[in-house]
Amino acid sequence: MIGVLFAIAISWLLLYLIEKKNILALGLLPAAKRLKQFLIGFLITAILCVLVQYLEAYLKSSVWILNENVTGKIVLKSFWWDIRSVLTEEFIFRGALLFILIQRIGSRKSILISAISFGIYHWFSYGVLGNIMAMVLVFIGTGLMGYAWAWAFSKTKSIMLPFGLHLGWNFIYNTIFSNGPLGKLVLISKGGNELTDWTSLLNFVSGLILVPVLVLIYVKFFVKEQPGLIAVTEKSYA
Repeated sequence: MIGVLFAIAISWLLLYLIEKKNILALGLLPAAKRLKQFLIGFLITAILCVLVQYLEAYLKSSVWILNENVTGKIVLKSFWWDIRSVLTEEFIFRGALLFILIQRIGSRKSILISAISFGIYHWFSYGVLGNIMAMVLVFIGTGLMGYAWAWAFSKTKSIMLPFGLHLGWNFIYNTIFSNGPLGKLVLISKGGNELTDWTSLLNFVSGLILVPVLVLIYVKFFVKEQPGLIAVTEKSYA
């Protein structure tokens, strides 16, 4: 929680010092519209994540079973962990810095910078630094997703759609399918075989390439470009 509060405080400070704006410049209002964007984003990546996980199970000939030891309290605790980690990353990569960059150098260059930074960041968070092939694959996959989320921020003038897209994937991947650092949670993989070369490639392409491409298609064709900057006065929402 300290990390989230620190990211919010730094974002607010940067917005005030450089753009003379407050945290609402990140598109938190109007609340109903932003909540809708968040929920749509969450649902899209949640569904994509479920499909990818079941494709992997099919390729491995494994099954997903319910963890009998999981409780509602454990799930909520994990969900809260997902929210904190996603919020921190969003404020860093799709927050004040991206907002400021867009105002100073335009959307295209800013989105690209955000995507490259996001891809490089995951070399460290995934622990692949030094493994050239893994670094390339992680950079492509997370960079593409970072590009899609930054583009969503630019088009909606809000952090809420990328937040939803990010959290939808992370929650389903980490908490529902137990792939995160918190161990076995809601569903557990049982049985199956190791992936062969081609099935491993197919699994990689579906998760790290196809999903970001589908999100990019959604952002390109279904997310409307919002005109101008986000106004942050109360009159703007009357």
